[in-house]
Amino acid sequence: MSVYDKSLKMHEKLNGKIEVVSRCPIKTREDLSLAYTPGVAEPCREIEKDYRKSWDLTRRGKLIAVVTDGSAVLGLGNIGPAAAMPVMEGKCALFKEFGNVDAFPICVDTQDTEQLINTIYLISKNFGGINLEDIAAPRCFEVEKRLKQLCDIPVFHDDQHGTAIVVAAALINAFKVTKKKMGKAKIVINGAGAAGIAIGNLLLDMGFGNVVMCDLHGAICEGDSGLTSGQEKISLRSNVNHEHGPLADILRGADVFIGVSRPNLVTAEMVSTMHEPIVFAMANPTPEIMPDEAKKGGAVVIGTGRSDFPNQINNVLVFPGIFKGALKARAKDITESMKHCAAKAIAGLVPENELSAEYIIPSALDKTVADAVADAVMREANRNNS
Repeated sequence: MSVYDKSLKMHEKLNGKIEVVSRCPIKTREDLSLAYTPGVAEPCREIEKDYRKSWDLTRRGKLIAVVTDGSAVLGLGNIGPAAAMPVMEGKCALFKEFGNVDAFPICVDTQDTEQLINTIYLISKNFGGINLEDIAAPRCFEVEKRLKQLCDIPVFHDDQHGTAIVVAAALINAFKVTKKKMGKAKIVINGAGAAGIAIGNLLLDMGFGNVVMCDLHGAICEGDSGLTSGQEKISLRSNVNHEHGPLADILRGADVFIGVSRPNLVTAEMVSTMHEPIVFAMANPTPEIMPDEAKKGGAVVIGTGRSDFPNQINNVLVFPGIFKGALKARAKDITESMKHCAAKAIAGLVPENELSAEYIIPSALDKTVADAVADAVMREANRNNS
């Protein structure tokens, strides 16, 4: 059986991957009166008097909403909210398994930006954070921006920022292996959608070097016509040498290739034109270039999004810990500095004496990662509030 057949069989057997479990016993009349009426009236009154008590008297402070409109699900595209539910359930299971954070899947049956924003805002008082998931670009940028303005809890589009953080973490250690210097590298990102733009912005913010964004037509440069709002914004701070041309030309002399695009776009010959190449080919399930081909081209460090090759660059290393830390700090936002701290915390979990070309990032199954990220995020949140 293929992995798809096995997964289908498991889903049929389980009828869903998550469930609600009561945290209080309800076996006696007294249990019933404390958990429900009449006793439950008292916490209601307390929250009515002081809204902040909703964090202490309900599960809200440990509960994340995982929200999608089903418009950009994995590599499946716009499959709608019902078909997106298995992915959202899976995300909630990962929150619990790796961060001990409760999460609830919410698949909204609209792809109207205003309806989606309003729906999420109206339910936000039930949760301690909003994890936006699998919402197509460019709508995802507006949805996140507006919700961050409206909500008093963290709103985090994981496809953008979770991916960016784990890439930054891997790149910190890849730079150590290759002895590349911060600020001196040429980094080519292929795929100028939500994830690619977020990666580019974070790497620029952290000072890795000159980022050149590429899409289907090649390099993106300031002044180009037909750019999305996100592409136009990042063009103002990237591609400092104003390069134009196809991906093959842009890769010449580059230090890093990061792919969040489509399979089989990069060849060994293209990699051979780079400078001590770091290749993160993260298209799933088939990367932009397979690791053996990248090695033929002289790649020194190779990462993919897959679990069957070394250096799996997977945002499961990010979102459980970043939300866990934000919830503990009761943060109202996940700031840029928190993202930097999260990336550095993940990178720091690989001991210097074990760092190698095939070990630049912790395993996606390493359950120490979430607590390390949570601690780093919580410290930064508290520092910002002090």
